[in-house]
Amino acid sequence: MRINQKQINTVHFIGIGGIGMSGLAQFFKWVGHEVSGSDRALNNPENKELFEKLATQGIKLYAQDGSYAGNQQTDILVYSTAIEEENPDFRAGTGLPRWHRAEALAFLNETLQNKISIAVTGSCGKTSVTAWIGEVLTNLGFDPVVLNGGMINSFKTEEFFGNFKPGNGKFFVFEADESDKSLVAFTPEYSMILNIATDHYSKEELIEVFEKFLKNTKKGAVIEKQVYEQLNPESYKHLRVFQFSSDAEYREGRAWILKNYCLQNGTSKAWCTKKGKNIELNLPAPGIHNAVNALSILALTDLLELENSYSEIVDSVEHFKGVHRRFEYVGETRRGAKVYDDYAHNVEKIASAIGAAQEIVSSRIFAVFQPHGYGPLNFMKAELFPNLEKILRKEDCFVFMPVYYAGGTSSFSPKSSLVCEEYELKSAVDGRYLTFDSRNDAGKYLVSTSDKNDIILIMGARDGSLSIWASELIQSINE
Repeated sequence: MRINQKQINTVHFIGIGGIGMSGLAQFFKWVGHEVSGSDRALNNPENKELFEKLATQGIKLYAQDGSYAGNQQTDILVYSTAIEEENPDFRAGTGLPRWHRAEALAFLNETLQNKISIAVTGSCGKTSVTAWIGEVLTNLGFDPVVLNGGMINSFKTEEFFGNFKPGNGKFFVFEADESDKSLVAFTPEYSMILNIATDHYSKEELIEVFEKFLKNTKKGAVIEKQVYEQLNPESYKHLRVFQFSSDAEYREGRAWILKNYCLQNGTSKAWCTKKGKNIELNLPAPGIHNAVNALSILALTDLLELENSYSEIVDSVEHFKGVHRRFEYVGETRRGAKVYDDYAHNVEKIASAIGAAQEIVSSRIFAVFQPHGYGPLNFMKAELFPNLEKILRKEDCFVFMPVYYAGGTSSFSPKSSLVCEEYELKSAVDGRYLTFDSRNDAGKYLVSTSDKNDIILIMGARDGSLSIWASELIQSINE
């Protein structure tokens, strides 16, 4: 629904605690709208800091019971795909116009004056790359507006949570979500497609979505080589396209190539090249996936034709401070095991996180995974097993936690325990797969079984309390 900006004063967000929704709410507030929001988890401890910062900005918060309707005049409701039709806020706002969050973002993008928009998508890494681009452009002096699906460490302030950064420069960088196909609502000047993986839809279906996304892009795109080769050329023929690839033998004039990657004297290093231009990078985090992410950013700076020198760009890339819950070091348990917290939730992200952990220690990895829904677990379970069997070493183990249920319609199947049982029966290594009914039981096992130089890797999406649990695993050392 297209609405004139002058018709909008107060915008109400249903589910404002979501990382994408809260960022968008801050954006609306920053450009001058009155903003309110509700959330089912308004009083949950893991959301305390976020809601305090929203309130500091003057955003009104309500329980998700329709009470907002009796306390203010609301002009439009913004919702995400996770909000069901019988939601109390929908019922209380019968007759009010609605925007899906993608429509709301598209509206804001259109109202920004003289901004060059850069939309980042892909099955894996888009939150990290969006943050990384925003920080690189900031370090180079461009002061971009940034909207992200994760809390960017360097953009967190007393007022802002870090998933939205206001800016007065010419660039607007944002994460474009493929999980509900809403990215086709955007018409950015530039777009990035990082990869295609097993998450939400088949790869064939995602290719169609990415093609529509590119057709809506106005000037140029950065596309990973394997994705590029699956696309219909009609989708990008109007664009200036740069590619990037981890295939060291690949040859293409506008492609950045990862020639080598390794851990050297405790530092993750990448060697990149494009038509004879060679760059050595000290990466801010381990994992070949981070080397590929950095490669995509080099390709983007080329596409944008920034006037900065390569040495300035490389320095900015190397000093990225990361994103909350992206292979984030939490601390050590009382027995000396290192605890890391990660948002990994699909096959490729889980494998990448485990691989990064294996790079930095030679001892055991306790990979702990909480599926972010019954549907996603069912979708990924067939492909996850062979990938785990390939990457897990004999001494490593994989721990299934109960499925996270955030509300809404669900089949409540399959349960983690049944998937774990299936994996254990098929595994080449006895005892590789474990499951626990509670965090208390899992925590006792992890803390008592792991030892010095082991890694406990907590993984899962959508549930902010996972970070609290990761911290609880190390608290006993300080007691």
